Amino acid sequence: MSDLVLATLNAKWIHASFGLRYLRANLGDLRERSEILEFEISQRPVDVAEAILARQPRLVGLGVYIWNAAPMLQLVRTLKAVAPELVVVLGGPEVSHETEQQELCRLADHVVRGEADLAFRELCRARLRGEVPPHTIDAALPHFGELVLPYDEYDDRDIAHRIVYVEASRGCPFTCEFCLSALDIPVRKAELDPFLAAMQRLLDRGVRHFKFVDRTFNLGIPFAVAILRFFRERWQDGMFLHFELIPDRLPEALRSEIAAFPAGALQFEVGVQTLDDSTSARISRHQDVTKMAANLQWLRQQTGAHVHADLIVGLPGEDEATFARGFDRLWAMGPHEIQVGILKRLRGTPIVRHDAEHGMVYAQEPPYEVLRTAAVPFPVMQRMKRFARYWDLVGNSGNWNESLVLVLAGESAYAAFQAFAAWVHTTTRVTSGIALHRLATLLWQWLTEHRGLPTAAVGAALAADYERCARHDWPEFLRPFVQGGRRERSVVVRGGERQARHRGDGAAAAPRSDG
Repeated sequence: MSDLVLATLNAKWIHASFGLRYLRANLGDLRERSEILEFEISQRPVDVAEAILARQPRLVGLGVYIWNAAPMLQLVRTLKAVAPELVVVLGGPEVSHETEQQELCRLADHVVRGEADLAFRELCRARLRGEVPPHTIDAALPHFGELVLPYDEYDDRDIAHRIVYVEASRGCPFTCEFCLSALDIPVRKAELDPFLAAMQRLLDRGVRHFKFVDRTFNLGIPFAVAILRFFRERWQDGMFLHFELIPDRLPEALRSEIAAFPAGALQFEVGVQTLDDSTSARISRHQDVTKMAANLQWLRQQTGAHVHADLIVGLPGEDEATFARGFDRLWAMGPHEIQVGILKRLRGTPIVRHDAEHGMVYAQEPPYEVLRTAAVPFPVMQRMKRFARYWDLVGNSGNWNESLVLVLAGESAYAAFQAFAAWVHTTTRVTSGIALHRLATLLWQWLTEHRGLPTAAVGAALAADYERCARHDWPEFLRPFVQGGRRERSVVVRGGERQARHRGDGAAAAPRSDG
């Protein structure tokens, strides 16, 4: 039993909650009176409530995010209905803005807005003393020197089976209007020596995959170089590091460290978002596209890093034709993946200032995706969203590298894939749960029957993709194209399986059926 329970609903079990671990690490003398309980959004809120109340806490702190806001409302309703004496405290980005407008916040006893690492501790102390602080508490921005780092809160099961999140900095110096990070000014860096000592302890415990959540890892070059060098000097087979990069900032000192890593050791998530200058100016996003293109091409041609670039559908004033030109330009720069995201109206972001002028209409329920704009009518937006989903299945999965070249052939990669996506939707009426065997059949039909490509070329491409991914459920129409019999792959996969498929290493396990 614990006086204090820290809980949240994760998108998937594999995602260990970084925020809860920070809170517990900084509880001070209350830490031993607390415990972390993690659940998934697939679980029924009433069952989550039962598990929390079984610990007989006096106070529960709940982490609320855009992906769990709806079930969290049901959870808090249940908790307050069956245990009204329980003190419910909310925190997290979803409740840190527009607090007074949310039923969820009104039901809770307290809401801590902002970075709650220290403010939550003081709130807990006050409540356990019998005091009643204000309902809404605005947390002061903590500096890293004030914080206990959370990495010892990862237990052995986390180390063995879950994604381990780390951070070397907080905040972002940029002011992109769609992003909550634009509000986190100033940027604060961790103290390097204690941070690296914590990373060493994780390494010693067996962590090999590190996902950095810093919004601008390469903002301070000497700091970034020191971190990369630390891991490079301790590199072991299977190590995998994920960073978010500013795409137009790769000076020589950073390039040298990146190039020294073996293939598959690094993944860079590069926030491009738009390649239209007028759209960038409209949303206060500043980037040098010429430098970006040179850097992305260098990463692909001169390093073994996996490059994942982001574009956003539905930005104010950007129509489908403009987005398509940006997609084509970005594809030509050579990233392994292009994540086509849909604009979301995150609470507190200044993107709402464009609502009237650009006809922005968003869904009222999380994740608050844009439904239409003056530049993109609802039917077109739906079509672009289907493009994004099918692109994730075919373009980003790494399963169809050879076949994708044939699908995208023509003057516009976007137009070519949009035609394929429209046909798949007409044929299947689904955008998820399409097994790879079924996708192979759809690709075969599209390329041979609708595009009129030679069966030999299409069969060779699909067979090469199937063999590279070590599949066993070969469709009958591909059997004539198997060269020299099917071979089993036994390889060491560096990094994630999806990244390995993009590199053509093979895969240690069969890909998931949804790509």
